Amino acid sequence: MIKRCFDIIFSIIGIILLFPILILIAIIIKINSNGSILYKQNRVGKNNCDFYIFKFRTMLINADKLGLLTVGDRDPRVTSVGYFLRKYKLDEFPQLFNVLIGNMSFVGPRPEVRTYVNYYSDSDLEILELKPGITDYASIYFRNEAELLKASPNSEKTYLEDIMPEKIRLNKIYLNKNNILIDTQIIFKTLLSIIT
Repeated sequence: MIKRCFDIIFSIIGIILLFPILILIAIIIKINSNGSILYKQNRVGKNNCDFYIFKFRTMLINADKLGLLTVGDRDPRVTSVGYFLRKYKLDEFPQLFNVLIGNMSFVGPRPEVRTYVNYYSDSDLEILELKPGITDYASIYFRNEAELLKASPNSEKTYLEDIMPEKIRLNKIYLNKNNILIDTQIIFKTLLSIIT
């Protein structure tokens, strides 16, 4: 209950304070490339239920049909504005609406696409007892995930065998120990990782 109140209050504050920036980003995206301003993708949320996550569009139209993983800062599917938005996590701002709606929280395991959740073991599925979040331990640890995938000769294999298991391990740590204080620490660490 406390966490939900925190999410509602701060998502509203965030939307109000960032509104001019949201409008500016929307205009720049529209000028930079054809297509919609927002990108919505089906993700797996709490209790293994699907929902749509909102982001600013950073890729060319239908780019996700060429692969679900983004590989490095020179992925040809990413627009010129998209590189900047991704680098500073500005593309994540629309998820404030996900938080306000209630299908996401500020802190919680990053929601996966169904394709990768299908690889979860029964014990891994325990993570889905939590509401997914904008940030978590794994978001901080894998701040340079796209670069790791770019350096791999087989990005899909690297994600499934190296990155995803570590994300799951970190999510289980959060599953077993989480509270408002820990959430606040994760938020500040996330902001620090973006700034630095």
